[in-house]
Amino acid sequence: MTILRRTDKPEVFMGGGQHWHLRSVCAVAVMAKASSAGKTKTRLVPPLTEDEAAMLNTVFLRDAADNILSAAALANISGWMAYSPAGSEPFFRAHLPEGIALLETVAPTLGECLLYAAGALLRSGHGAVCLLNADSPTLPVACLVAAATALAAPGDRIVLGPATDGGYYLIGMKRLHSGLFEDIAWSTDQVFAQTIARAAALNLSVVELPTWYDVDDAATLQILMHEVLDGKPFRDVGTPTPATWTRRHLSTLIEERGLLARITGTRTAGGHQ
Repeated sequence: MTILRRTDKPEVFMGGGQHWHLRSVCAVAVMAKASSAGKTKTRLVPPLTEDEAAMLNTVFLRDAADNILSAAALANISGWMAYSPAGSEPFFRAHLPEGIALLETVAPTLGECLLYAAGALLRSGHGAVCLLNADSPTLPVACLVAAATALAAPGDRIVLGPATDGGYYLIGMKRLHSGLFEDIAWSTDQVFAQTIARAAALNLSVVELPTWYDVDDAATLQILMHEVLDGKPFRDVGTPTPATWTRRHLSTLIEERGLLARITGTRTAGGHQ
């Protein structure tokens, strides 16, 4: 598994030379955190316990990795995890499939993490980069393919995937534009709108992907459960990914640990409300 750290130079990482073949490759990197009970997916506690929330983060990461590898079969994509905290490489080695490379990405703010990850992957020779959240395990593979395809076309542009909470689940670019990450009200419902406005100020055209959702609270957890367990698609755009690892985890929590009763407040014997 490839590891790229802050101290690495692109020539060392790629093994020498200019690596012009990477100019046609779009790096798709999940902004990932190692799972840790009490520190990961805390907005889902309750209805989940701290351990359950941490495991949910782990299966989300695995499904995101599988999604990227599926997209790589359809477009010129390389898969990455831009991970934190520092020193958590063993966690990702243990839980990710082969074909997903690692980039240690630790900075004081989300904007700085995004900027660093984008810059490092572009400097390493990739022709484009997409940064993806770790909270949308059913995001259609077609969205990743569409993003990479849009960035492969001539001319400068960015790609944005709006999220239902006012943020974005994906941002893609072929040149590093630091202004897209500066003075943004991160973790608010203004992120997408502010990023669109910043792109306009930078004279960048924007390719907008279909809206999707982040799973970060009890309400969106229920949407996820409806999707992966009941077969009720979030929207009629694209084909949701199987999210196999997420489905297994949620099924276990329902069947063995009474998750449905915790969410609904009832002792429902079957089906979701």
